[in-house]
Amino acid sequence: MANEIAKGKAEPGCAKVDPILVADNVVRQFGGLTAVDVKHVEIPRGQITALIGPNGAGKTTFFNLLTGFDKPNSGNWVFNGKELAGVPSFKVARLGMVRTFQLTKALSLLTVMENMRLGYQNQKGENPLAAMFRSVWKKQEQVITETANELLVRFKLDAKKDDFAASLSGGQRKLLEMARALMTKPTMIMLDEPMAGVNPALTQSLLDHIKDLKKEGMTVLFVEHDMHMVRHISDWVIVMAEGKIVAEGPPKEVMKNPAVIDAYLGAHHDSDLGSKKKAGK
Repeated sequence: MANEIAKGKAEPGCAKVDPILVADNVVRQFGGLTAVDVKHVEIPRGQITALIGPNGAGKTTFFNLLTGFDKPNSGNWVFNGKELAGVPSFKVARLGMVRTFQLTKALSLLTVMENMRLGYQNQKGENPLAAMFRSVWKKQEQVITETANELLVRFKLDAKKDDFAASLSGGQRKLLEMARALMTKPTMIMLDEPMAGVNPALTQSLLDHIKDLKKEGMTVLFVEHDMHMVRHISDWVIVMAEGKIVAEGPPKEVMKNPAVIDAYLGAHHDSDLGSKKKAGK
């Protein structure tokens, strides 16, 4: 797998065969604290990459920077040949890189269907002048509704489409957020702890949906603490500690890396980095 993804040895900042995202010298400081200090990292196209590390490693902050929800002190990154440093989040999404959040951002007082419709890009009815003429946006509205219905069926939320998002369980909100992200027809989707707070009954469903994204040609980058999930679905793993990239490689190799074990044992004692036997299973 390393030979298929990395050009050479699997090590921090290694070059990829076909990167979709390349970041250089990305630094984010909060007062005297350096939360992110990434010298160089490349995300492989069409693969599922896990971004792991102990709490406080800077993973979510790095996500926020890449997707325009935060601004770096310095650095630049290129997505699909386009420079994104300083580009606001809504424009990043329009370029094909979308994200979900650890704490879901569903609009609770809107229905599931209304949440889905909001995710569609470049709606004609958003133009105040065009909104006055139903003939201008009616046909597109039908397409939006059909697209939303297809995704809701796929994510098994179709029976909830007229319910308020506030009525959904934590796992269902995760599914809704992922489905809504797909309304933008992204090239790359970034998932921030997709399994956090999810009922075990929905875990396998979410795993299957993430694997389906790859089958459809999308690139997936996700933050996760569940090492079983990381081993199960990721093609490549990038490890952060204290804001830096400390290791990269295929899942099985990364889990054995001394730098990774040290990072987790130093700040995350309950992490399952070893075998099932080591985890006491």
